[in-house]
Amino acid sequence: MSYTLEGKTGPWEIVVGLEVHAQVISNSKLFSGAATAFGAEPNSQVSFIDAGFPGMLPTINEVCIAQAVRTGLGLKAEINLWSRFDRKNYFYADLPQGYQISQFAHPIVGKGEIEVSLADGSTKMIGITRLHLEQDAGKSIHDQHPSKSFIDLNRSGVALMEIVSEPDMRSPEEAGAYLTKLRQILRYLGTCDGNMDEGSMRADVNVSVRKAGEGFRTRCEVKNVNSIRFVMQAVEAEALRQIEVWEAGGTVDQETRLFDTNRGVTRSMRSKEDAHDYRYFPDPDLPPLVLEQSWVDALKASLPELPDERRARYLALGLTPYDVHVLTLEKETAVFFETVAKGRDAKLAANWVTGDFFAALNRLKRDISDPPVTAEHLGELLDLLSDNTISGKLAKDVFEIMIETGKSPLVLVEERGLKQVTDTGAIEKVIAEVMAANEGKVAEYRSGKDKLFGFFVGQTMKASGGKANPAMVNELLKKMLA
Repeated sequence: MSYTLEGKTGPWEIVVGLEVHAQVISNSKLFSGAATAFGAEPNSQVSFIDAGFPGMLPTINEVCIAQAVRTGLGLKAEINLWSRFDRKNYFYADLPQGYQISQFAHPIVGKGEIEVSLADGSTKMIGITRLHLEQDAGKSIHDQHPSKSFIDLNRSGVALMEIVSEPDMRSPEEAGAYLTKLRQILRYLGTCDGNMDEGSMRADVNVSVRKAGEGFRTRCEVKNVNSIRFVMQAVEAEALRQIEVWEAGGTVDQETRLFDTNRGVTRSMRSKEDAHDYRYFPDPDLPPLVLEQSWVDALKASLPELPDERRARYLALGLTPYDVHVLTLEKETAVFFETVAKGRDAKLAANWVTGDFFAALNRLKRDISDPPVTAEHLGELLDLLSDNTISGKLAKDVFEIMIETGKSPLVLVEERGLKQVTDTGAIEKVIAEVMAANEGKVAEYRSGKDKLFGFFVGQTMKASGGKANPAMVNELLKKMLA
């Protein structure tokens, strides 16, 4: 799929809004003390509250509230000091209470915005409508038995942040850029791990199409899409389906659809419910949530540096836009780079991290959380390079030995006698030997064949075992060959 849709939509414009469900990082659930660890045995992390036992009263988890506020602050959004939990009533086999506690009318976070970067180098602001807290449902499992479904309530009651965007996106690319940036912010904040393959972040994709100058037409919602790539594919598939319906003289019905990742098409799931279908009313067991401004201010003061701020700082250090992009994409990469670059030349550090180090990660199929060389050791290698203890070529050799042995570059250079030769007399002696062994080429050089200079540099470096200081080799060769 192209994702750009150039030439495919004709006079039609795509309109996209996303509702992202992000699981809050917390040790216990939103209204109970049950654990939230991923991958636990089915139904091993379920309290009486999560299981919907009669008479069990919810108790709000302050950590989840703080995480929602921190996320709102990271999205440059309004924090509502007064918010309320409502009951959203519907029946699912994996929803034992028969309702979900959510924040329909009075969310904890109001309007905000995210700036996204697009492939052509431009940027665009995407509005955030609101962020509200709600409980997750359990999980129905349909592939364990030929005629029965199983229920796992481990996820029941886990805190979710539903982050609702404005319908500001106009292409699959913009939807992908928005989701990428939102995930990046959440991970920097430490409020959601963003692991879409584990279901801790998933998106409902609202798509409609219209012609220039028109108001919004009917939208359809594609539910529970669990990767950025699939979100982009779902936007394209659903937009093209709607265009086909309108152009055939039909009308698009408002409905909930599913994205078939194997066939690359959306299919109908159910007609879209309206808010009144859920019979919302204030949860009688939970009083309104009232926050102190001083508490919000303290959370704001404790926020980490966010991606946009870090990018601006790296650009000011003289790094290229490419370096800045790859170094800030994941917080762990940025922290690694900062350790390497501390007190050193930032551009040199960026070159090594994005070059040799990233190449080693790819080659060894390792992750930044399990690096083949520590940031401290890589920094030490740059020190040896900067003070001319080793040459650029030797540094690359030492780096590979660091990967093999896990030893620090200081130890390796000492153990293997790899220090760069900067003694003028020693280098002159090597050059004299090279010239004596190549008298014919010396004569040719002196008769005007300047291009042979590179040959003498190569022979001298080879004869010194790569240890001679390259700048000194160049300088002394010019004198001796002349």
